[in-house]
Amino acid sequence: MSLLTKYRTGLKDEIGIFFPMLILRVLENVLQPSFVQKMTVLNLLEKIAADSQIIIDIFVNYDCDVDSPNIFERIVNGLLKTALGPPPASTTTLSAVQDITFRHESVNCLVSIIKSMGAWMDQKLTIGDSDLRKSFKSDTAAEGHSTLTAEDGTVSDCELQPEMNSELSNAATLEQRRAYKIELQKGVSLFNRKPSKGIEFLINTKKVGNSPEEVAAFLKSNTTGLNEAMIGDYLGEREDFALKVMHAYVDSFDFKSMDFGEAIRFFLQGFRLPGEAQKIDRIMEKFAERYCKCNPNSFTSADTAYVLAYSVIMLNTDAHNSMVKDKMNKSDFIRNNRGIDDGKDLPEEYLGALYDQIVNNEIKMNADSSVPQSMQANSLNKLLGLDGILNLVTWKQTEEKALGANGLLIRQIQEQFKAKSGKSESVYHSVSDVAILRFMVEVCWGPMLAAYSVTLDQSDDRIATTQCLQGFRHAVHVTAVMGMQTQRDAFVTSTAKFTFLHCAADMKQKNVDAVKAIISIAIEDGNHLQESWEHILTCLSRIEHLQLLGEGSSTETSILSVPNTEIDEKVPKPSGIQSLKKKGSLQNPAVMAVVRGGSYDSAAVGANSSGLVTPEQINQFIANLNLLEQIGSSELNHVFVHSQRLNSEAIVAFVKALCKVSIAELQSPTDPRVFSLTKLVEIADEIALALSISLLYVPMENAYSRILCCRHYNMNRIRLVWFRIWNVLSDFFVSVGLSENLSVAIFVMDSLRQLAMKFLEREELANYNFQNEFLRPFVIVMQKSNSIEIRELIVRYVSQMVLSRVSNVKSGWKSVFMVFTAAAVDERKNIVLLAFGTMEKIVREYFPHISETDASTFSDCVRCLVKFTNSKFDSDISLNAIGFLRFCAIKLAEGGLVCADKSPDDGSSVSAVTKNDRDLQSFADSDDHASYWVPLLAGLSELTSDSKLAIRKSSTEVLFNVLKGHGHLFSRAFWIGVFSSVVLPLFNGASPVKQDSPTAKSPRPDGSTWDPEISAAAAQSLVDLVIRFFNVLRPQLPNVVSILAGYLKSTKQGPASTGVSATYRLTGELGSRFSKDEWQEILLAIKEAATSTLPGFMKILRSMDDIKVPENSRSSTNTETSSDHGLTKDDLEEDNLQTSAYVVSKMKSFIAVQLLIMQVITDIYKANLQFLVASNINIIVEIFSSITSHAQQLNSETVLQKKIKKVCSILETSEPPMVHFENEAYQNYLNFLQDLIKNNSSTPKEMNLRSLVAVCEKILLIYLSCTDYNYARRQKPVEIPVTHWILPLGIAKKEKMAARTPLLVSALKALNCLEKDSCRKYIADIFHLLVDLVRSDHSSNEVQHALSNIFQACIGPIIMP
Repeated sequence: MSLLTKYRTGLKDEIGIFFPMLILRVLENVLQPSFVQKMTVLNLLEKIAADSQIIIDIFVNYDCDVDSPNIFERIVNGLLKTALGPPPASTTTLSAVQDITFRHESVNCLVSIIKSMGAWMDQKLTIGDSDLRKSFKSDTAAEGHSTLTAEDGTVSDCELQPEMNSELSNAATLEQRRAYKIELQKGVSLFNRKPSKGIEFLINTKKVGNSPEEVAAFLKSNTTGLNEAMIGDYLGEREDFALKVMHAYVDSFDFKSMDFGEAIRFFLQGFRLPGEAQKIDRIMEKFAERYCKCNPNSFTSADTAYVLAYSVIMLNTDAHNSMVKDKMNKSDFIRNNRGIDDGKDLPEEYLGALYDQIVNNEIKMNADSSVPQSMQANSLNKLLGLDGILNLVTWKQTEEKALGANGLLIRQIQEQFKAKSGKSESVYHSVSDVAILRFMVEVCWGPMLAAYSVTLDQSDDRIATTQCLQGFRHAVHVTAVMGMQTQRDAFVTSTAKFTFLHCAADMKQKNVDAVKAIISIAIEDGNHLQESWEHILTCLSRIEHLQLLGEGSSTETSILSVPNTEIDEKVPKPSGIQSLKKKGSLQNPAVMAVVRGGSYDSAAVGANSSGLVTPEQINQFIANLNLLEQIGSSELNHVFVHSQRLNSEAIVAFVKALCKVSIAELQSPTDPRVFSLTKLVEIADEIALALSISLLYVPMENAYSRILCCRHYNMNRIRLVWFRIWNVLSDFFVSVGLSENLSVAIFVMDSLRQLAMKFLEREELANYNFQNEFLRPFVIVMQKSNSIEIRELIVRYVSQMVLSRVSNVKSGWKSVFMVFTAAAVDERKNIVLLAFGTMEKIVREYFPHISETDASTFSDCVRCLVKFTNSKFDSDISLNAIGFLRFCAIKLAEGGLVCADKSPDDGSSVSAVTKNDRDLQSFADSDDHASYWVPLLAGLSELTSDSKLAIRKSSTEVLFNVLKGHGHLFSRAFWIGVFSSVVLPLFNGASPVKQDSPTAKSPRPDGSTWDPEISAAAAQSLVDLVIRFFNVLRPQLPNVVSILAGYLKSTKQGPASTGVSATYRLTGELGSRFSKDEWQEILLAIKEAATSTLPGFMKILRSMDDIKVPENSRSSTNTETSSDHGLTKDDLEEDNLQTSAYVVSKMKSFIAVQLLIMQVITDIYKANLQFLVASNINIIVEIFSSITSHAQQLNSETVLQKKIKKVCSILETSEPPMVHFENEAYQNYLNFLQDLIKNNSSTPKEMNLRSLVAVCEKILLIYLSCTDYNYARRQKPVEIPVTHWILPLGIAKKEKMAARTPLLVSALKALNCLEKDSCRKYIADIFHLLVDLVRSDHSSNEVQHALSNIFQACIGPIIMP
């Protein structure tokens, strides 16, 4: 002990030799030890363990040193072996008493070791509320060595030897050394079993180089633990790499000028020759080759050295092996080696001298060598008086007799000293970094856990069990502070299991002591327990459960009851047996389950076990309840009271664990309890109070002061900690609120209500989110709960809270509206009505409180109202919700929330919109006030696609009224965002042109379509917006025109009429403000609308080509079947008639739309002639030309006309007005051209005249074609037989001529109005047509009159000037 205490820095190597040989050898002898010797060793180890610095220094200087033995590890493992005792069925010389004594002493030593480690750690650390266990403070001085007391009259080792070779090391360096040593030892151990595998492992882990030379150097370096026999075995292998290693190993020797016998002795010192002859042969062959190379003149060839080496090995074995009876003499040796030198004999003197050398001095390895080596005492040894030690080192056996056990031990010590003497002096390390304890714990925690657990389980001795529990406490302390989670949890779990609270009928006093240890651990090391809190709180919960059973209380009635701690402490409790018998609780299923017991990990004790309970078990259980009376309610509550001392991380872990335990209590199938839940509610109550106080910093009321004094322990924490705690509690309350146990869920929701009411008593500061977080559990439970009662309860609670504390609600509005949003889609009508009633009151009476917080609150309100519009129970709720949205808009406008520009309107905002896809929210982000309007407008826009017609109609009306009524409050940028993100999307799904086909699907996501009335109103409202805010919305004109063109493209008359009126109103109101390009865009859109539908329409007409219309009515009696499809002719005719009816309908719609387009273009021209330029006029001309061409093409389809007429006759419907279409088209075109010639000077008059004459020519041809079917063909250069007489016209032709007479008269009058020069220029082109008109028979005198005027006014002056 004195060596370790005083001189360990100077005797590092000596202690490393003495300790394993003398101390550990005795400690590890379990079966047949000397009682006196082992007790002496155990007492010595107990003294060593009591000195924390010695324990640390031993581990640092030996277990972390590659060249030193693992003394600390061997001490711990040796103590474990002693604590466990001799293995079963083994023979031992120990008596039972001696064995027990050894066990207890070894456990005591282990406890002292872990206690010293904890004491050393506490000296180096300052444990506070901050998390210091992750960043340990290191001392800068080396005074960490332990000192002896002044009573011993000695001084510390460092003070006595200041010049000692010591070094202050940090934990990182020691960690590297320790890891290197562990891995190296693993490789050495593997090498000693399988040399090739060991070398491979060492190479892979970079402990040895991958070259043969490096491996050979490793094998030659006398690495601790290498088995010399395995080295020889590996060197004799024939694998390529092993062979190269052997060659490199032999080549590393320098035999120059060495005698052969000396050389072979020197060569065989490092390994033991293998037993296999072939391996020996390979090794000696290489030795001979190396010796001859170093001594070229020694032998004639290497073969001589090879044979002689074999002879020397045989001679060494023969001379020194006691099993060989007939020894080889010198002459035999000389005779055996004749002729080996290339047929010659070696000198007999040489061989004789070699023989004497081998016989007198056996060839041995270093470990077996006994060559004496003197050692001189240095100044330090003389100073310390270590002559006795040196005598032991240089001790010689003088008597010629066999060595005894002690002699062999001394001989081994001598050899180790000699091996150490050639090496450099070792460095003694000291460390002050507590991180070194991590590596020590990794070594000792397993043996300590096993020793404490086995002793505690097998022994009932109070002293022994108390020692084990102390060991558990110290182990938890060290592992917890060091942050070693696995080890900490192992010790805590083991301690918790030894409480036997899960099997109360088998409890003993030692188990009650384990309960006390658990409570002590919670109080002393609570800051570092983290996840281990769950085991501790589980124990507390089970104690409370057993106490309830002992009092005779029914756990089923404890769900909604909260224990009164003050009363419990003042009123004495009856003993367990009296309470149980008095209240008849012995038959309680919960009591029976506890008596049966269960496993530690089972959630409910005894829940899964069955069987009868004997009276003995009941009596034992009652007796054990009396044992538990040693632990009162005050001890349990002390853990919760002590929580105020937990740091920030610890209190969060504490609450998490308490939540888990509470859930386990509530989920118990036999006896659900609320012990932990009550504690959580108290903590949550503290949070509500603490946050409300910390937000305002105002004095507390008396009621709160009383609560603080009586129940709350954690009020001094900062808000951030409280929020972290509440995040945990919030998830817990949600989980319990969703419980299938309705009583528990109601209890939790009511607790939350009370907490929230307290919290809402104080007003929240701006820009905080505390209220929202506090009310969030209501939202989640409302959204996920399957219980109707819970959902209705939440709605009532939230309504009560918000209406009674409305002035204090800030961020809590978000959760309030989310609760009502969930209620809006609830399956129960009463829940929907209840929630909407509260929403109505909030919006009508407390709207300023909503809008004064932030835009997100108002957004939540709007989303909630939008959800109520989807109510399936009452249409009044839906419409009233839309009305409230309009009310919100009015309130916003009254509040002056003007969306003003933050920068001058220079057009940059418009470009920004284009770059950002005109996202409305991007504009709201740059404008605080705009953010209030965004959710309102977006909500109304969403409702326009609702599946219910009334909602679509009402929401569309409200949306446009809001925009028209309050649009003046919007900035330019925000207006553009509203238009692109709210207005335009309405028409993307309502474009009438996409819904004409009978098989077309609705473009809206929900399958809804706009009613014609809604569509018309939306189009007019759109135009109203553009007219009212044209300065702002001018960039959106192309989009508006595109929408109106979509109406015009419809083949239905209703939408087209809407488009016509809207377009005419737009141009009529804004025509004077349109630019040339804007007019161009409008007219091109109308032109595209007029022409785009023609291809589709013509495709529909072509479907009539393959249809054969029956000659009679569709009630045909022919029932013949079709051979191809099995259909009757009636079926085929019916299909043809349906297709024909569809074509007729489309033809009528097409004609009506084309006429409407022509009408609107005519009206636009007349109203805005002065604003149109030549390019605009040309587009109008193209529109008229296109429509008249369509009309003429339609009327030229004579076969089609006949089929249509026959179909209409069969269907008894009116025919499409094709002739009327043609007449109106040409008439409007003709009128337009006449007006253009007369009033417009922007276009060339000559071009207008040419167009007019061309139109008139077409009209004349159309009329003349009615008089003769082949008239048009005769105008072409083909030979047609000349008609010599004209037959009278039929009735059909007369009708056609009569229908076209007004158009013809208009054309003749237009020609008659031409000026003389114009008439003279163009009359020749139509003169032949006029002549044909004269020859024709007309049904009206107006034609002859008009012809007469032309001939008199135009042709006459030309013929007779």
